Amino acid sequence: MTNEAPAIVLASASASRTKLLAAAGLVIEQRPSAVDEGDLRDALKADGASAEEAAMALAELKADAISTDAPGALVIGADQILEADGRWFEKPDNREQARDELRTLSGREHRLATAVCVLRDGTRLWGCAESPRLEMREFSDEFLEAYLDRVGDAALTSVGAYQLEGAGAQLFERIDGDFFTILGLPLLPLLNFLRAKGALPS
Repeated sequence: MTNEAPAIVLASASASRTKLLAAAGLVIEQRPSAVDEGDLRDALKADGASAEEAAMALAELKADAISTDAPGALVIGADQILEADGRWFEKPDNREQARDELRTLSGREHRLATAVCVLRDGTRLWGCAESPRLEMREFSDEFLEAYLDRVGDAALTSVGAYQLEGAGAQLFERIDGDFFTILGLPLLPLLNFLRAKGALPS
């Protein structure tokens, strides 16, 4: 008789992370947490936390908010912070903010501090943080407006107002880091951990 694999819960509303996990063959339950990310991120930055430290703290808080109500499940929390020259970027609220973010990032390097952790019954079992670096090319205002026209509201769903897996690839000169991590999840380390816990076939 084999032990039943533990349930896997994603404590996030992120469509990108959900698609990554589904494409990798995982059957998950998506249960977004109600953590107020903006205020917590601001408080962590004010306390001197690095972008990586803040991303991990937020990932753990999200998972913890769900873990106690999902007994026995492996609850995944994740967070990503875009940092450029000491400034942390938020998801834009509207097209004007998306335009301003992209103009600021044009021709500059930034990094994506990306963290994932897994909790079970309120106890942290594992965590991983990676920080890919990306350099945007310099682009014209005409290109920027055409890009925003093309992607529409999708520009408002991620920090930096881009999705590298889509038209956002045209914004970049160079990337240095794992593609899955750039999309929001250090996927391969996470899969290795889930296999070790019997949640995935080995």
